[in-house]
Amino acid sequence: MANAREIRLRMKSIKETKKITKAMKLISAAKLKRARQQLDQTLPFFKKVQETIADILLHSDDVDIKYFDKRDEKSSKKTMYVIISGDKGLAGGYNSNVIKMAERSIVDKEDTVVLTIGHMGHNHFKRSGYGVVNEFAYPSQNPTVYRAREIGEVIIEEFLNGNIDEVYLVYTHMINSLKLEPQVMRLLPLDINNMKDIDLSQKRMDTFLYEPSPKAVFNVLVPKYLKGLLYGAIVESFTSELSARMTAMDSATSNADKMIQKLTLSYNRARQAAITQEISEIVGGAAVLQ
Repeated sequence: MANAREIRLRMKSIKETKKITKAMKLISAAKLKRARQQLDQTLPFFKKVQETIADILLHSDDVDIKYFDKRDEKSSKKTMYVIISGDKGLAGGYNSNVIKMAERSIVDKEDTVVLTIGHMGHNHFKRSGYGVVNEFAYPSQNPTVYRAREIGEVIIEEFLNGNIDEVYLVYTHMINSLKLEPQVMRLLPLDINNMKDIDLSQKRMDTFLYEPSPKAVFNVLVPKYLKGLLYGAIVESFTSELSARMTAMDSATSNADKMIQKLTLSYNRARQAAITQEISEIVGGAAVLQ
């Protein structure tokens, strides 16, 4: 059994660690609230864009859009994966889960380009030999529309130029504060059936005229829609990371409390044993003198 001094030093160390985990939990909780507000404020605009795209497709049968090009004539397709992870650890299984989901989805490393958002994912895929685009090692902290727009423009340009045939987005969907699920979404080419299935039940059944043409309006809206999807995924992943970190730090703080309780009991036992031993030595010494 460790002596009282060793136990006391260990208790002190755990208490210091507990202060850190408790502070990280409070910081994550404050950031989580702001991230949720940020997501809620931007959703209405992008939802309106999505509904307008669906309306054009429903009422314009002859719209020929390059964003729906599946390039069936190609036998081997170049694929890009946009993977959103965290910049830091100490978030439970948040980073490992999204990385495993991406690795399961990537079939061929040779025909795959990886664009990472978040340093944890960037470092992992670079070490693992994937074709990581180094100049686009974006941080995942404090997401902004400008950052999503910059990434979206790169993705769209590569697709339209024919350098990339398919684009997939790997991110973490936050169902609730305790349930986080990594998901894979295809960004390009768009699926016309999915676009037409958008619920327009709350939309007025007026007839809209799109100037100069539905195709021209569509070509303006689709990049905004894709950038909105990307921005929403970045914000949702960041929110998921904060929620995972808050849960992990709460669990670490609770475990620290339990360890302190056990060590306190061990410390009291060790101290009592030391006192008992001293008394026994004093009694034994007195007996020898007599």
